[in-house]
Amino acid sequence: MGDAMEVDMEPTRARGTKRGSDGQLPTAKRLGLVQEPAGGEVLQNAWNAEDESSSFRKFTSRSTSLPFGQPVDFSSISGPTYITAQTLVQQVAYALSDKIFSYSPESFDLDVAVKNWSAQNTPNANGYTTQIAPMQTRVGAGTIALGYMFSKDFDLAKRHIPQTLLASSSSLHSLQSALDQLSLLYSVANPFVAHVSAVDYAPGGLVSDYATALTVAEELGLGLVSSSSAYEAQHMSLFATLLATVLPTIHIYDGINVGRDTLRVIDTLNQTGLSTAYQSISKKLSKVSKKADAETKLVQLLNAFNNELGTAYKPFEYHGHAAAEIVLVVFGTVESSLGRQVAEKLSSEGKKVGVINVRVYRPFSEEAFLDALPASVRNITVLGQVLDQTAVADESVRSHLYEDVLAAAVFSDKFTVPPSIVDYKYARAESFTPKSIASIFRQLASRNAEASETTELLDVDQVEQYSFWDLEDSASATAPVVVGKLLSGNSANNISLNQTHDNFVQGGTIRTEIRSSNKSIEAYYPIEDADVAYVGEGKLLKEIGIVKNVKTGGKLIVKLPGVKDEDLEKKLSLAIRNDIKFRSIQLFVLDPTLSAAVEKDAAAEVLLAQLSFLKIAQPALLETGLEQLAAINGGLDLLKEVAADLDNSLRTIEVPESWSEVEVDAEVIELPQTIKSSSFTGFEKDEVEPPSLLRDWQSAAKALVFKEAYGTKTNLRPDLSVKTHTITVKENRRLTPQTYDRNIFHIEFDLGDSGLTYNIGEALGIHAENDVEEVKQFMEWYGLNSEDIVEVPSREDPSVLDTRTVFQSLVHNVDIFGKPPKRFYEALAEFATDENEKKELLTLGGPEGATEFKRRTEVDTITYADILLEFKSAHPSFHDIARIVAPMKRREYSIASAQMVNPTTVALMIVVVAWVDPKGRDRFGQASRYLSQLPVGTKVTASVKPSVMKLPAKDSAPLIMAGLGTGLAPFRAFVQYRAMQKAQGKDIGSILLYMGSRHQREEYLYGEEWEAYQDAGVITLLGRAFSRDQPEKIYIQDRMRQTVDHIIKAYIKEEGAFYLCGPTWPVPDVTEVLEEAIATAAKDSGKKVAPRKEIERLKEELRYVLEVY
Repeated sequence: MGDAMEVDMEPTRARGTKRGSDGQLPTAKRLGLVQEPAGGEVLQNAWNAEDESSSFRKFTSRSTSLPFGQPVDFSSISGPTYITAQTLVQQVAYALSDKIFSYSPESFDLDVAVKNWSAQNTPNANGYTTQIAPMQTRVGAGTIALGYMFSKDFDLAKRHIPQTLLASSSSLHSLQSALDQLSLLYSVANPFVAHVSAVDYAPGGLVSDYATALTVAEELGLGLVSSSSAYEAQHMSLFATLLATVLPTIHIYDGINVGRDTLRVIDTLNQTGLSTAYQSISKKLSKVSKKADAETKLVQLLNAFNNELGTAYKPFEYHGHAAAEIVLVVFGTVESSLGRQVAEKLSSEGKKVGVINVRVYRPFSEEAFLDALPASVRNITVLGQVLDQTAVADESVRSHLYEDVLAAAVFSDKFTVPPSIVDYKYARAESFTPKSIASIFRQLASRNAEASETTELLDVDQVEQYSFWDLEDSASATAPVVVGKLLSGNSANNISLNQTHDNFVQGGTIRTEIRSSNKSIEAYYPIEDADVAYVGEGKLLKEIGIVKNVKTGGKLIVKLPGVKDEDLEKKLSLAIRNDIKFRSIQLFVLDPTLSAAVEKDAAAEVLLAQLSFLKIAQPALLETGLEQLAAINGGLDLLKEVAADLDNSLRTIEVPESWSEVEVDAEVIELPQTIKSSSFTGFEKDEVEPPSLLRDWQSAAKALVFKEAYGTKTNLRPDLSVKTHTITVKENRRLTPQTYDRNIFHIEFDLGDSGLTYNIGEALGIHAENDVEEVKQFMEWYGLNSEDIVEVPSREDPSVLDTRTVFQSLVHNVDIFGKPPKRFYEALAEFATDENEKKELLTLGGPEGATEFKRRTEVDTITYADILLEFKSAHPSFHDIARIVAPMKRREYSIASAQMVNPTTVALMIVVVAWVDPKGRDRFGQASRYLSQLPVGTKVTASVKPSVMKLPAKDSAPLIMAGLGTGLAPFRAFVQYRAMQKAQGKDIGSILLYMGSRHQREEYLYGEEWEAYQDAGVITLLGRAFSRDQPEKIYIQDRMRQTVDHIIKAYIKEEGAFYLCGPTWPVPDVTEVLEEAIATAAKDSGKKVAPRKEIERLKEELRYVLEVY
């Protein structure tokens, strides 16, 4: 494979540290259009972050623009080598240029390689180090380059040496003015070439932008050359540099996929080869008459280029049927590659179609274009890129390419019957696949073409395809790159590796695709028939149709930490289970929690992912490739240790027959089959905490005594942005028996003169307090003085200081007994004096500790206080605790009363959240326990939150309400209000109340009230479902189904409103009953109604309302 790269094995650093970027490889940060000048500092991104938490050597991906993410030694680029097109572009630029002006948005890394070579003082073909000038993209960009070339101090001996610009399409508008000036002065300027990555930002993500380059080249008279594949990127970079001796030239290439794909290029030229070719071809070109026009010079240059390198490049290249009747004209890397392959495939099937790839758009040689067209053509369709969908829809807008093709063909006498010429416009955001290109051909050939027809360009018997799906910050995010690097060690195979980053899915998702074949691979489109797919996060299956991309009979590996076989169906949707069963997909579950090596060192999870994949996809390599894998990352002993218990962590799932069961009426949610590139890297997820201040009591006293001087305001809970009120406990009674394991209680507050008002269905926010005894125990253990004064900026408004004692802060402000996020472990690591504790904290706060963090959070239910107790060497001061521990948040509960009925009170129904952790400790929900223990007369701080639970505008509209457990609370308010209206003689409409709980004797919540309302004619139907009072379980949806006729009458015929309040799990079942009711009513009336769409319509009309948690 050649040795064009070295695996980066630098000592690791802590995540979030800063590193200088003075020419060394910068670590990509979140995408930004502005590139800071060299010498600044850049923050490491989440995906490339390094850490100190592991003892073994880890593979670090430096940039997706580098082959396998690794730095490349300049002298090693030669012959067969794994490389990226973007690296080859930079190699040509560095070798032949005097100076490189870089306008690279920071994480685009268009200059990452040249910066590194320059920093190492690598000599170019001219014998000295190429200077790199990182520039900012802004108005007037490019003037520095002009100033350099035309300055009085410029060395005229270098006037023949090219000056080069590296940029993306997004920079061209800002560079246009400078390029215009350069064109006017070009006769006395250096050769100037701009290598432009066709990528820009647009709503929804990154787009391939050729339209801007086409516009700029046409308006300014610049040369414009396009690479048709990654394999010719080096040649076209060289050709564009040569063309720059004739006129200023832009070389454009796909910057999203093709430019970053790692693949093997066989005939790579080294610097000597590039220099020799450049000098030889330049000498031949110099013999062409200076009076010759640009087109003539272009033809002569191409002839000399082909003779020197043994190639057969043309300005316009035709592929397809010899007597084609339909010809597609395309410009752009992916478009040209796919167009050629699809045209050749269809023509081999007898279809009379072809494609012309425009290699050189400017100067546009009409003669060369007409020569490339077959005389048999009847339809010429131009695939022309325009800015956006608005331009696509606007009939007055024409693509630039179409106008040139039209001008060339209309005035030609080549054709007996003039062909029709069609402008097939597409927006920059559109991406192409073999299917979409083939569809265009079929549409042109026949109006009745099947859109579902597929066109396979790769021989599935000769190509193995693997896809990996994971989160940016996953412990195993770099695993597929390592696998690709390992597979590339077999010289008999050609490997291609592509990565796509989407920061809008699950906070940052990576799709990595590997193709392996004994032939060169040219496939710049997503894999749709993977032999093996690896899913590193189960949640991705709910957002992306990953399983659809696995071929029939393929293999699927899903990482599901701690999930048992009996719980697997809860993690996989019915559609996924059906797909796995019907298409005979083999399913494997990877559980890192069962690996002894991962338990010992969480960072070893990346090795487990690599070995798991190899076991399923390349079992022979698992046996023979450990030493090669150890050379890339880990270590041989550790890899053997991980491999030893691989059978414990990776298990085969026997797919049960029940997975073939189909729900006929079930709605199939169409998930996107892939992700869209929105970035080239992850983004920083670190949150900046506002500063905290710890002051002595004298400082606080001054602020309280001299309020005007210090700007002090006394408010009730000034740290809260919502309007708060003080209310008093009037009643607090338990609704369930004392012997019952669930404490559900009714608490009622006297509003007094608080001014608190609320509407039916709204929620009451309780600003609870931590348990006083637990706070005292924590202060005693931690050594805090309860009377010290602390001023903490409000988390709602940092400009407001909340003055309290330490004791008051822990009771009212600091959520010390709450659930800590990952960033708390990272923050606490800064205070650890014990190195082992520091490493463990960093691991728990990083991607490697994801599994252990999940166990601590969901199983052990660890609190901030627990962590401070566990890691004794990490002992931050109280003001640091107030900074790194989250503030307490209000807890909101649905109001169980109507103020128009009870104007001076507000009532809640609450269940105390209680459980026993693995250590046998009783745990409680902070707010529910606080409220359950309040004696009558206690003052409480509260606020009101609006809700979606609102009564219909018409008092006569029926109500269908379904409440589980404490979910009945808002319906008590509904019924109270309707009862008052009935007492006033108003028509209130029917009320159907369905309630669900475990046992009637223990959990018949407000049962006597409901029955009284039913006797009074307020409640029309009372559907009670007590799931555990009989052998068979009866749920709320069962009671609804039994009374579906009542639902049809109230909900559909009388246009009632449906409400569900409680946990989320019954939503699908309850909705199914409503859909059955809709379908039945439609059938009875002879109407055709789609139940699913009808539910959506009812949602819009606020007649289908859910408040679930």
